[in-house]
Amino acid sequence: MLTLQNIKFSIAGKQILDGVDLQIDGRRHVGLVGRNGSGKSTLFKIILGELEQDDGKIQMENGKQVLAVKQEMPDGNMTPREFLLSADPLREKLLRQLEENADNPELLAEIYDRLIDIKAFEAESRAAVVLNGLGFDEEAQNTPLCNFSGGFRMRVALAAILFREPDLLLLDEPTNHLDLETSDWLKDFLVAYPKSFILISHDRDFLNDTVDTIFHLKNKKIVKYSGNFDAFIDACSLKQKNAEEYNAKMEAKRKHMMEFVERFGVKATKARQAQSRLKTISKMKFLPVDRDDPTVTFDFPEPNPVLTSNILSYDKVSLGYGDKIVLKNISGTVMADDRIAVVGANGNGKTTFAKFLAGELQRKKGMREAGGKLKIGFYKQDIFEKLDATESSYDFLKELMPNAADKQIRSHLGRFGFSGDKVFQLIGELSGGERARLVFATLTSDAPNLLILDEPTNHLDLEMRESLISTLTSYKGAVILITHDRHFLNRIANSVFIVADASVRQFNGDLDQYERIVAKKQYP
Repeated sequence: MLTLQNIKFSIAGKQILDGVDLQIDGRRHVGLVGRNGSGKSTLFKIILGELEQDDGKIQMENGKQVLAVKQEMPDGNMTPREFLLSADPLREKLLRQLEENADNPELLAEIYDRLIDIKAFEAESRAAVVLNGLGFDEEAQNTPLCNFSGGFRMRVALAAILFREPDLLLLDEPTNHLDLETSDWLKDFLVAYPKSFILISHDRDFLNDTVDTIFHLKNKKIVKYSGNFDAFIDACSLKQKNAEEYNAKMEAKRKHMMEFVERFGVKATKARQAQSRLKTISKMKFLPVDRDDPTVTFDFPEPNPVLTSNILSYDKVSLGYGDKIVLKNISGTVMADDRIAVVGANGNGKTTFAKFLAGELQRKKGMREAGGKLKIGFYKQDIFEKLDATESSYDFLKELMPNAADKQIRSHLGRFGFSGDKVFQLIGELSGGERARLVFATLTSDAPNLLILDEPTNHLDLEMRESLISTLTSYKGAVILITHDRHFLNRIANSVFIVADASVRQFNGDLDQYERIVAKKQYP
C-alpha cells in the first residue's frame, strides 16, 4: 500500500533523514519509535505531503487514503457529532447529490449504492460510538465545540480521524490528551482496527498492546522489527550484546597485531609484515554500541531534610473556582514514603487536587496542615510556558538559586545532562526533551521532599521516561503522580487515589485491579 525508498530530508543544513526505507502492506499495526528529534513527526509530514523530501520516492496505492490528526483544534458552534459527520467530504457530497437528483431514479440508485459502500447510513451511530469512547456522553456530543477545553477539542479532532477509518492512519502521541479510561478505549479500538496504522507513542504499555511491528528510527534510518515493543527491546539488547562481543574480539585481534608492530616494526626483515598489519588495523571496523547518554539524565538531589511519618494532611476540604465546587469534603494524609497515583477521568479534578496539595489553590473550606520543613516541587502541565526563551539555562536557574555559587549552579545543572557551554545555550534553542530536563532541574533546585508531578512525561521519549522512573524509584521523598502512562504508574506507585464524583478517595487495590474494574465499567 505504502512504500518509501531512500528518503532523504534536511533542514537548515542539518540532515534529518538519510536513506529511509519502509513498506506497509495490507493490515499492519506499526509503532514508530526513536529519540525525540530523530525525525518521527517529520517522516509523518513527508508521507502526508506536507513536506517534500530532498531525494527518494514515495509510492501510495491508488485509491488508498492516508489521514492524520490535524494539529489545529476544532472550534465554533458546531457540535462534536456534527463535526465528525462533516469530516467525511465524500459522504456529504453524495448526500447532496441524493437531494439534487430526487427525480432521477437511475442516478439515485447509483448514489445509494455508493452511500452503502462507504457505510454512510451507519455514520451517525458510528460517530456516537467513537465520541462516547473518547469521553463524550449524549449531552456533550450535542454541545458546541467552543464550550470545551483545548484538551477535549483535541479529542474531537482524534475522533474525526478514527470515524473516517482511512486505509492508513497516522497517530502522533494520541494519548497525550486522554485519561487512563479513555486510553484503554483507544487501545481496544486500535487493536481491532481493520486497516493499517503507524503510531508514534512513548507509552510503552500502549505500544505493547496495540502494535505488531516496530519501525526504529535511529541514525537517520529505519530498522524494522517484528513484534511489539518488548520484543523490540529484546532484539536490541541481543544486538548490542553481540556487538560488544564482536568488538571485544576485534580489540583483542588489534592489540595482538599492534604488539607485533611494536616488537618487530624496526627490524628490516619484519618491516613489510608490520606495515601490512598497520594497514589491516586501519581498516578494522567496530560495530556501534549504545553507551550511557547524558542527554537522558535525571539525578535528583537528596531531599533536605529527609522527612518521616506524615508530611501533609487535609480534612473536610472543598475546592473550586468562583462559585463552582469541583471537590468537596475530602480528607486524607500524605506520608513521607508515599508513591501515590492519582487517577480518574479528565475533568474530574485531578489537577485541582494537585494544585491544592502544592499550596497553589486555596480551599473553600476545611483544613490543610503541612510540616514546617516540607518543601514541594510541583511539575505543572503549563510549566513550559514559564520558561523564558531568551534566557540561558544557567541564568534561569541562577534566579531560583540567588545565593548559590557558580560551581553549585553548574553542578546542579550537570545532574540533568547540562555541562560545559551547554549551560549558556538559550532556552529557546533547546529541544523539548532538554527543556523538560531543565524544568526538573528547576523544581528540584531546593532539594524538595515532596514531588507533585502532573503529566510529567508528555515531552519525554522512552529513554528519558525510563531514566525518570529509575530516578523516582530511588528518590527518598514522597511522590504524587498524575499521568496517562500506565507503565510509568505501575513502576512507581504504591497506592491509588481515585478522583470521581467530586471526591478523592484511596482505592483498596493496585493499578491493575483498578484498570480491570474500569474496563468492566464497574467504577469503585
